[in-house]
Amino acid sequence: MEVEIREKIAGEVVLSPHPGRTLRKWREDFGISQRDLAKHLSTVPSVISDYEAERRASPGAGFIRRYVDGLMELDNQKGSPVRQRLGVSPHSDGILGMREFAVAIPLRTFADQISAKAVSRVDLHRDIHGFTVLDAPRAILSIDASRFVEVYGWTTQRALIFSNVKYGRSPMVAIRAHPLKPAAVVFAAPGRVDALAVRLSEVENIPLLTTALAAPAVLERLEEL
Repeated sequence: MEVEIREKIAGEVVLSPHPGRTLRKWREDFGISQRDLAKHLSTVPSVISDYEAERRASPGAGFIRRYVDGLMELDNQKGSPVRQRLGVSPHSDGILGMREFAVAIPLRTFADQISAKAVSRVDLHRDIHGFTVLDAPRAILSIDASRFVEVYGWTTQRALIFSNVKYGRSPMVAIRAHPLKPAAVVFAAPGRVDALAVRLSEVENIPLLTTALAAPAVLERLEEL
């Protein structure tokens, strides 16, 4: 599985129209600072910063290999939490669709794509690295606490989009109870959003948005990103 993860990351970087931004996305997903990665690679943080900001020419195969190896090795030193998470394949009945983006997408851009509006007072200034669309009742019934990691795919820096939501209380309570947190939560075609759901999003500092689109339409719009 470690070899597959290395190949996936390197492949995304090589094929990306913005390789520097893709490198940055993966470093952030691993929770590793530019300083720590630079120290591990025996270089200076400005080198990492320049490649990620694309102030330097696109990184060559040698640098990409060292960069990815550095992420994996630093993760291993911490007990391999990211590698273990990436090794989980989604198969739950409650997951309607999921995808990882090759580069980070601003949450506001993501929200505009699915005509979503914020209903909580949480700053939307953050990036989204992927999304998961769930049927809320089926997900809550079929995904217990030990399997909740399945909905996060390759990264927790994603939007969880819940369909078949009446008030939104149960999905937010489930998120509140689990240590893994998404970057944003979206309710697709909900009923009246409960005040408790809004309050929980603010307590957890997770933006809560709603869209009038149903899940199939949301998935169709997101395929255009």
